[in-house]
Amino acid sequence: MVKRKALIGTIKASLKRSRIVALIGPRQCGKTTAAREFLGTDSPNYFDLEDPVSLARLEQPMTGLQDLKGLVVIDEIQRKPELFPTLRVLADRKALPCRFLILGSASPALIKHSSESLAGRIETIEMTGFSLGELGSKPPQRHWLRGGFPLSYLARSESDSFAWRRNFIRTFIERDLPLLGITLPSTAMLRFWTMLAHYHGQIWNAAEPARSLGISESSVRRYLDMLTDMYIIRQLQPFHANLKKRQVKAPKIYFRDTGLMHQLLGARTINELAGNPKCGASWEGYTIEEIIKAVEPDEAYYWATHAGAELDLLIVKDGAYFGVECKRSDAPAMTPSIRIALEDLKLEQIAVVYPGTKRYSLSKNVHAVPFEAVAAGLQGLFA
Repeated sequence: MVKRKALIGTIKASLKRSRIVALIGPRQCGKTTAAREFLGTDSPNYFDLEDPVSLARLEQPMTGLQDLKGLVVIDEIQRKPELFPTLRVLADRKALPCRFLILGSASPALIKHSSESLAGRIETIEMTGFSLGELGSKPPQRHWLRGGFPLSYLARSESDSFAWRRNFIRTFIERDLPLLGITLPSTAMLRFWTMLAHYHGQIWNAAEPARSLGISESSVRRYLDMLTDMYIIRQLQPFHANLKKRQVKAPKIYFRDTGLMHQLLGARTINELAGNPKCGASWEGYTIEEIIKAVEPDEAYYWATHAGAELDLLIVKDGAYFGVECKRSDAPAMTPSIRIALEDLKLEQIAVVYPGTKRYSLSKNVHAVPFEAVAAGLQGLFA
């Protein structure tokens, strides 16, 4: 069992100051388990909208909710978006007899309805699977291979974890995506996911997937945006500096959970992953995702020029600009790209993260940083 103390603390603080708190993230990332820290599922104040009994109790939502006191939890809220106007009315009561913790997948429908109906009344907490910080001193190889979804990470064996991820992808494609209006057949959508796995760490171009699937580029972009809204894909946007250089303007694509990517690539073990051509790109994406979780930057980008200079991650935090390069090598060295990025982007520092154990200097403001420092966030990377 992995204790998620920081997350629970964040939810507690949010419930104290906000009338409605939304805990959103991909399916099976642990939202319901987190909610059980506050309210048991057998409580009359707990509603699971995938449960016919809960749906029946909310057939008349005002009648079902108005007399409740304390904390009310509504799980899978995106399945009943017509609840949002009712929640707005209940949250505006002066006596405020109850507060609401609503859980749901970060679907476009959920975001749209909550922003329209609950503006100024709702606080949103984005949740993912286990992070490095939550796993403590446990070796990162298992986390990298299996990903952070609790049932995948905690599975008894690599084959059990691999099977869970296969079933997760199939269920997501066959059940969840059609609810959002995606009409692409499940076999074609699975092929699209597999293409995205091979695009992991690369600059996105919709033309090739569109040709392969026989659909328009606009449809491909819409599908990608939906997967981004549902926390499956991260589109890392390019940073544009005011330079006399041609800079890349398309996003880079990363699976936010490397375990899903490895399932699509057929990599069941660390040895199989090490022999896969996408191993380096996988480690880069894993490192970037964990850095973003740990640092919680105000903004995050990558940077590249058509002349070949690039920076894997540019972090903006409290007005300062920091760079990160991800090098899966035993002893990373200074490169022309790092020098150009440091000078052109006016960065405070650049951390070259690698899977070693020693921190050492590459130049005045560039340091090789062991991967284990990632969990400590900004201080660990740029100490």
